[in-house]
Amino acid sequence: MNQLPPNDPAGQRFAALWAEVSSVGRDRRRGGYSRHGFDDADRQLREWFTEQAGRRGLDVETDGNGNLWAWWGTPAWARNADAATALPAVVTGSHLDSVPGGGAFDGPLGVVSALLAVDELRLRRLRPARPLGIACFVEEEGGRFGLPCLGSRLLTGAVSPDAARRLQDRDGVSAADAAAAAGMDPLRWGRDEARLAGIGSFVELHVEQGRLLHSADPDAAVGVADGIVAHGRWRLTFTGEGNHAGTTVVADRRDPMIPAAATVLAARRLLADRPSAVATVGRLQVNPGGSNVIASSVDLWLDVRYGATGDTTALVDEITLLARQEADLEGCQVLERRESLSDDVVFDPGLSAVAAEQLSAPVVPTGAGHDAGILAAEIPSAMLFVRNPSGISHAPGEFAETADCLAGVQALADVLAGLIR
Repeated sequence: MNQLPPNDPAGQRFAALWAEVSSVGRDRRRGGYSRHGFDDADRQLREWFTEQAGRRGLDVETDGNGNLWAWWGTPAWARNADAATALPAVVTGSHLDSVPGGGAFDGPLGVVSALLAVDELRLRRLRPARPLGIACFVEEEGGRFGLPCLGSRLLTGAVSPDAARRLQDRDGVSAADAAAAAGMDPLRWGRDEARLAGIGSFVELHVEQGRLLHSADPDAAVGVADGIVAHGRWRLTFTGEGNHAGTTVVADRRDPMIPAAATVLAARRLLADRPSAVATVGRLQVNPGGSNVIASSVDLWLDVRYGATGDTTALVDEITLLARQEADLEGCQVLERRESLSDDVVFDPGLSAVAAEQLSAPVVPTGAGHDAGILAAEIPSAMLFVRNPSGISHAPGEFAETADCLAGVQALADVLAGLIR
C-alpha cells in the first residue's frame, strides 16, 4: 500500500484492517496468497470477520451453505416475519478466498470496504430503515474444488447439493468432508428460499480485474459494472500410452502431451478473429509425471469467456474439435467434461444506473465472474469497481492505491445510504 496521510482517520482504519487480512494465507512458494474454502487460512479469516463484525455490534450467522453474514438490523427470516410485507434487506460484501498464488485485493477488498462502509454510515448518523447485511461467500474462486462461486451457487440452487458434496480437491478430499472438518454440516446445503425472498438488493465492491475503467475514464477511481460475459471451465483428458522416454522411437509413441500442447496453441490461434474472446489453459496435470516417462494421460483445464453463452460454448466446441483431430494424429483419445458454465449476466439496470449517476462514475463490463453475477438471477444486484492501475489480477502484482480504496469505501457507503432509507 502507498503511504498514508499521518492524520487521516479513515486511512488509519483501512490500514489497520488491511494489515490484519494481509497477514493471513501468504503463499511463500508461489508468491501472493493461497486461501481456499474450508482450509486453515479460510478459518482464520472467518474468525477475523466474526470478530470485526462483533466489534461493530453486528449479529453474525453462518447459513446452511457455509456463507457468513453480519447484520445491522434483523432480517425477516430471522424474526419469522412475512417476507412479503417486511422491508427487504440490503446486502453488500464479497469473498475472502483466493486463487492459488493470487493477489491481495480480489475478494477481501470488498469485505474490508463493507465493514468500513458501516463505520461511515454511522459517522453520518444514519440508521437503516431496513436490515443491512455483509456477506462473505464460500469458495468464490473455486481454487480448491474447481467450481467457482460455490457458496452463492448453493444459496441460489445454481448447483445441486449432491453435486457440490461430491466435488474433490487435488488431494481427493471431498467438499463435503472438508466442510465437515471445518465444523459445518454439508447435509444442510441447498437453495435458501427464505433468505433469497428477504433480500431486496446486493451491491458488491471489487478491485477491477483489467483496465477497462481506465479506458473509459483515466481519472475515475471508482466505476460501475453493467454486466459479466459468459464464462466456463472445461476439463479435457487426453489418453495415450505410457512408455520409456529413452527407448520408445517416435513412430511407436502415443504421447498425449503432443495433442494437449497442440490444443493450447490451437486455442490461442482461434482467438485471432475474435478480439473480445479469451481462452486460457492455466493448469495441466500429467500422469504419471516422471521426467523420463512418456505420459499415459494429460488433463488440461480450459477457461473460456466470450460474449453470450452460445458464443462461449461454440468456441469451446471448435477447440475440442481441433483437440480430437490432434489426438487422432497421435493415436490418442480425448474426453471433454464441462466443470462449470455461467451465462452472461446483465446487472440490474435501475440499480446500476442510480449508482452510476449518484457517483458520477463510468459504466464498464467485466470478463471476471463474481458472486454478484450468480445472485443477479435472483436479487437485483450491482457492482462497484475500484481502479487497478496495472490491470493485473489473480497474481501477486494485483494492486490498488490506498486513496482509491478509500474512495471505494465512500462510494459504497453512498450507494448503501440510498438503499437502506
